[in-house]
Amino acid sequence: MTTVVTDAPAAAGTAEPDGGGRPRRALPRRAVLTAGVLVVVLAGYAVVRTAGGVDGDDAAAFRFFDDLRDWVDANRDTSPLFLYGFNYLRLGVSLLVGAVHGALYGLGWAGLVAVTAAVAAVLAGWRVALLAAAGFLSFGVLGLWQESVDTLVLTLSAVLLAALIGVPLGVLAARVAPVGALLRPVLDVMQILPTFAYLAPMTLLFLIGEPAATIATVIYALPPVVRITALGISEVSRTAVEASTALGSTRWQTLVRVRLPLARPTIVLGVNQAIMMALSMVVVAALIDAPGLGQNIVQALERVNVGAAFDAGLAIVVMAVVLDRITTGAARRAAPTRHDSPRRRLIAGLAAAAVAATVTVLGRLLPWGAEFPQSWRFSFAAPVNTATAWVELHLYDATEAVKNVVTAALLDPVQTVLTTTPWWWFAAAVVAVGALTSGWRPAVVAGLAASGVAGLGLWQNAMQTLASVLVATVATMVVGVLLGVYCARHDRFAAALRPLLDAAQTMPSFVYLLPAVALFGASRFTAIAAAVIYAVPPVVRLVERGVRDVPAGAVEAAVSAGSTPAQLLWKVQLPMARGGLLLAANQGIVMVLAMVVVGGLVGAGALGYDVVAGFAQREDFGRGLAAGFAIVLLGVLMDRLTQGAGRRGTELRRAAG
Repeated sequence: MTTVVTDAPAAAGTAEPDGGGRPRRALPRRAVLTAGVLVVVLAGYAVVRTAGGVDGDDAAAFRFFDDLRDWVDANRDTSPLFLYGFNYLRLGVSLLVGAVHGALYGLGWAGLVAVTAAVAAVLAGWRVALLAAAGFLSFGVLGLWQESVDTLVLTLSAVLLAALIGVPLGVLAARVAPVGALLRPVLDVMQILPTFAYLAPMTLLFLIGEPAATIATVIYALPPVVRITALGISEVSRTAVEASTALGSTRWQTLVRVRLPLARPTIVLGVNQAIMMALSMVVVAALIDAPGLGQNIVQALERVNVGAAFDAGLAIVVMAVVLDRITTGAARRAAPTRHDSPRRRLIAGLAAAAVAATVTVLGRLLPWGAEFPQSWRFSFAAPVNTATAWVELHLYDATEAVKNVVTAALLDPVQTVLTTTPWWWFAAAVVAVGALTSGWRPAVVAGLAASGVAGLGLWQNAMQTLASVLVATVATMVVGVLLGVYCARHDRFAAALRPLLDAAQTMPSFVYLLPAVALFGASRFTAIAAAVIYAVPPVVRLVERGVRDVPAGAVEAAVSAGSTPAQLLWKVQLPMARGGLLLAANQGIVMVLAMVVVGGLVGAGALGYDVVAGFAQREDFGRGLAAGFAIVLLGVLMDRLTQGAGRRGTELRRAAG
């Protein structure tokens, strides 16, 4: 055999012998290049940095959006775009909301509780029916029956519209590749856009009130329905489709009789996610005069009344849990089983309907059925406010110290660097670093997004917001990774933490502002603290899932080789869970960005304040709408870099394998 000797250097990332003959792992070439680019970026910053400053009040984008508002106001009653478009859409949504409102209120409180329990019994079983009855009764016990029903009306109306629009779009996205490719970036933007940013354009096109709130909620809740429906259709067994085709079925018959029935559990889960999204949006929509529990939370925020917000937030959590259990139970029962025959389900449905009808009629006839009994009511407001006052009194020094240290050591330096960086240098740095970590296409999109922020005339405020987002994201990832890893390694801890995570993910973002304001006052740090609490739950879940999904064979091999638990974590589990960690970072960034913007209500300033001022004050409309677009561009920038890094890591591992 001939041996070929070459002087070519060892491939990047391969093991090379050191002086003692032991293998030494060379640094990957990409990591070296990334470090070099970062050094160049930092060195260049020292040369090109500016003095910073504030954004002006007369940017071209502001004038354009103000002119657009003036045109809409002048032509709302004459332009065909409104006469035959937006005005009819507003009227149609008003009629739908009115119909749902009449149906729910027409049942009376006893009838609504009974009907909800009956639906839960048919779709999810008697245990969920008991939970539904207890949950809806709690709305009256908390003294929030009317507000809860108003919230339920908007939620059901929006989810119905989202399902009617989203399911056909999801089917098209799965079956027609160009439609899927066209919808993907649109859905990305819809999911990245914080809830606040929907409000200004909705009030511009549909004025304030229930129709604007419902349409904004539909847009916010639509992406999960489309995405999950497309996933369910695309995952239908190829064998079942081929069998249907072989029997002579047309494409339409195959879709209706095979694809949709088999994808029904997945589609129901999409509706479930839409409900969760809708519940969070209808609360924010209280700022544009949407009725319901959101009004209670906004009023509590104005008065810093943590107890009142706790009652309203608890009602929303209960509603979300009930609707979640009903829809997830419906998803599990979507496919017939041997023990759940159609005959049995028909009998159960008729029995539940009979009981619900009886309770509804009695509730409308008897005196106690007209209004929820006052004697049953109980509020957590007083004890929660007492506990909050104690915390404010005894923990003020500690919370103030935390706020000052984080602000001085992290937030101020990061904000100074970002606000004194010229936009063109920042965009170039994003493209250079992103090309190495995520690939050229995501890097170019991120660079264009950065340039777009500058073009909107809001560079300084955008960089202030970005500084808060980065600090909050780092804190979120530290807490989320620690808790996620611990949950993955300790099942009992994970089981104990799960209900807390469920409640935290369901609680509206506004509710987190109140304890943060009580502890830290109105400041930039308040929004960061609230954002960390809001974003930690999904990060914990994704990190736990990523660590648990590491192949058992790899773990067993590391243990048999003598690895300690710490070595197993750092050298096997975390590296192999890299995709899950990057997904957790991506979701954490999106949620932090949304919450930091909401923090504009409590002194966070920057883009959040601009958005709030935009729909609250007519003279700031153009600036507020431009700030909404700037938030979208920041979200696209960070989303593309984190998602791209995850895809690039997967591609490199496959190539290496």
